[in-house]
Amino acid sequence: MLDKGKQNMSDKILQRIQEVFYRVFETDPAIVTIDAGPEQIPKWDSLGHVAMASEVEKEFNISLDIDDMMVMENINAIVQLVASKINND
Repeated sequence: MLDKGKQNMSDKILQRIQEVFYRVFETDPAIVTIDAGPEQIPKWDSLGHVAMASEVEKEFNISLDIDDMMVMENINAIVQLVASKINND
């Protein structure tokens, strides 16, 4: 179980990810849940994935490499990846 500090950080990251998905995919933030993946989000295809990764980099002021992009296969993985990048800075 996550402690409150980590849960709060994950919630804040998720909220910003929802904003990114709205900008990139014009997706209702309500469907961008921690359990969502490309199956639930229209337009999240390979080309959209690159656009989304670029927007995540801008939103969080982080750099993503190809390995990071491969890990980003669902919202939970994106939140965890962003959290690890933020904590390493």
